[in-house]
Amino acid sequence: MDVDRTRRALIATIVGGGAAASTISPIRGYLERFAPLSGSAWQSATAERERVVESPYGAATVRYDDYGVPHVEADAEAALAFTTGYIQATDRLFQMDLSRRLMRGQLAAVVGSAALDSDEFHVRMEFTKAAEASWELLDGTDAGRAISAYAEGVNRAMATEALPLECALLEYEPDPWTPVDTMLAEKQISWELTGNFRTLRHALVADRLGLEVVDELFPARLDHEVPILRPGPEPPSGDAGGERSTSSTPNASEGNSASTATRSEAIGPELLDWLGDFESGPGIGSNSWVVGSEHTGADAGPIVANDPHLGLSAPPVWYEMDLRTRDMDAHGVTFPGIPFVIIGANDAGAWGFTNVGADVIDFYSYEIDDAGERYRYRGEWRPFETEEREIEVANGENREITTRRTVHGPLLEREDQRVGVTWTGHAATATSLAIRAYNRSTGIDDVLEATERFDLPTQNLVYADRDGNTLYYVTGKLPIRRVDGERVNGDRIFDGSAGEGEWQGFTPFGTSSWEGFVPFEAKPHATNPEYLATANQRVANDPEYYIAEAYDDPYRAQRIYDLLDARARSEEPIDMEFVRRVQRDTVDLRAASMVPTLLEVLESAAIGETGPESPEEPDLEPYVEALREWDYSMDRDALGALVFAFWLDAYREAVLEPVFASANLDSDYYPSDWVVEHLEPESRWFEGSSRAALMTDALREAVREIEAQGWETYGEYNSTGAIAHPLGLDFLGYPDYPTDGSEATVRNYDVLDSTGSSWRMVVDPTADDTAACAFPGGNSGSYFSESYSDRLRSWANGEYVPLYREPGDGPSIRFAASGSLESSESTDPPGPSESLESGSEARADR
Repeated sequence: MDVDRTRRALIATIVGGGAAASTISPIRGYLERFAPLSGSAWQSATAERERVVESPYGAATVRYDDYGVPHVEADAEAALAFTTGYIQATDRLFQMDLSRRLMRGQLAAVVGSAALDSDEFHVRMEFTKAAEASWELLDGTDAGRAISAYAEGVNRAMATEALPLECALLEYEPDPWTPVDTMLAEKQISWELTGNFRTLRHALVADRLGLEVVDELFPARLDHEVPILRPGPEPPSGDAGGERSTSSTPNASEGNSASTATRSEAIGPELLDWLGDFESGPGIGSNSWVVGSEHTGADAGPIVANDPHLGLSAPPVWYEMDLRTRDMDAHGVTFPGIPFVIIGANDAGAWGFTNVGADVIDFYSYEIDDAGERYRYRGEWRPFETEEREIEVANGENREITTRRTVHGPLLEREDQRVGVTWTGHAATATSLAIRAYNRSTGIDDVLEATERFDLPTQNLVYADRDGNTLYYVTGKLPIRRVDGERVNGDRIFDGSAGEGEWQGFTPFGTSSWEGFVPFEAKPHATNPEYLATANQRVANDPEYYIAEAYDDPYRAQRIYDLLDARARSEEPIDMEFVRRVQRDTVDLRAASMVPTLLEVLESAAIGETGPESPEEPDLEPYVEALREWDYSMDRDALGALVFAFWLDAYREAVLEPVFASANLDSDYYPSDWVVEHLEPESRWFEGSSRAALMTDALREAVREIEAQGWETYGEYNSTGAIAHPLGLDFLGYPDYPTDGSEATVRNYDVLDSTGSSWRMVVDPTADDTAACAFPGGNSGSYFSESYSDRLRSWANGEYVPLYREPGDGPSIRFAASGSLESSESTDPPGPSESLESGSEARADR
């Protein structure tokens, strides 16, 4: 086997693309030689009925259910955390190491120069320094002690278990895991949910195309009436029974896009094109809703439904686990690298999250001296804080860079362009305290206390408990900006030299006091609403404080509220079966709005009725008929769904591309589909043609593409084959199954960006036997494991399995106390930042 050739193939594919068959064949043989050295903890356990692993923290047991999900029991929290680290490392070590290398800027050290741009961005953003600040804050707390024990468990697994086959292919061994690496995992998901450069893009569009275009394409507020917190009585029965947005004075034009033009001359595509590869991508959203027991039927409790929409990969972004101690029992999913259940349920209640889309990042321009060594700040010249960094490159020349920081945070630089950036995640954050407290909570009061400590990312929390309480709350730190003493929005490039827009009480790479942020009690929230739905839409119509520059299109939110409202008006309950149906709903409201207009255009021109206009033109008649008969559901067997998906792409491009291309701006700068849908037929975007002509031409283009591919149904295009392994090698990817849904449907799947429902969960906290979940792949990260992709087909088919499952009678792993190192729960007093002990009572067996 030519190892150098293999490495070159992996380097070529790690940032996207596939590998040639001539490369795959020898790699397969190479992997077969490593097969005996690879596998998950579940596989290792099958070699004997019970394995014994020594633990310095006391006894624990691990038993696996039929889906390779570990059920971990321990008397002490530290023993639980150590064991959790051990099993996560044996199941997902390569994924964990790849993620921390990404955030540390150390990918090129194992994959080569293809990752240099990524490494440079992450080094300049100083994520590691931010993670170190978070660990300094948590060290000494109960959460910190658990994280330390977790890190020891990861390292024990690395010392005793075989390394993943990907490490063998790349010929490297992961470094020891540290608590800072767990903080980096927290920073990574936070960045993926809140890190974007929208402000800079809008500023460039304003510079190239004018403020009128920005105001038209990126309006401050999309014209719809389905915010999360709907004003007035909730249909059908009036009072929501809880608090609304706490606003009394409307915020001055939340997301006022016109202001983005300020100082745009400093930001060009040379810098933005680089930055755009490392921000929150399209399709990163979620659905959730909570329903009070007055609507769920006789003898039923409240219901929480959640399906976060994240990047889909092999293995999945989530790791499912069941964790039990004497006073805690939590089941759900976490990100590999984190020892707590992030989304899930315990004996008292269930919780889930969707992304708020809050604006928690700001940008600054500076006056810089001719030597480039100082910047002006509040009338004084200050030297940049600098650090020389070397980025290691496997089989290549290392890159040396100088990072620079201002009082606000990192300075991002590319081709003589630069911008200062500050992000709430650059400060020490205590989210791990909050997540641990959710796991141990006994009811709504504990959850409220925990939520106040939830610093990052900004999320829509939904919660329900066994006592019948329901809750919605915006989590995370929301900055308040001021210019000349007046509150302003964050949708602009601030003058950093003048100190504009600074966040009072914020200390980058240190511990912040946060006094210049929205008070917890003033964040939008609702206690005991009858029902409430979140799908990344606008939080409230008139929030007291600025929240976001932009929100997602309201298609999913509108559909969820339509279904819930109709059911609430009926005589039927919003029960578990109905909630699962809503999660699987595939009606695309873009199609429901746009297809009738398209059909009117075609019928008025008699297109699709008389055959093709020339031999070179495709015959549109069968495709037009498919659209006429279609019910707007993005189902795998529907030709209409396939036609609409390709027509919309072609129509969007036909409308926007001529103007944007004239300004040397690509599709990364396009507005949302909601905006495209609502462009007036007489607007500038149809000058030189007409909306009808562009709609018709787009249909012809769509049909050409469909016929060139030979597709006859949506599922031939919309399939799980797009879900890939990070190394980009086809054989490490998942099987190819047709599935349903689009990026705008409740049942969410975006095949182009490989994003969608990364975990589906429906829970009534009063009825454990009805709780259900779905998982897009397998819990093991080992290619040779039976649990590598075993749940993918059921996910693609919209099927569920019980959330609470008993482990089987098969092999298990027992963790035994290691002599003098055996310890019970730490008796040290909590550290000064720890205040979230829940005092949970022991949970009875289910």
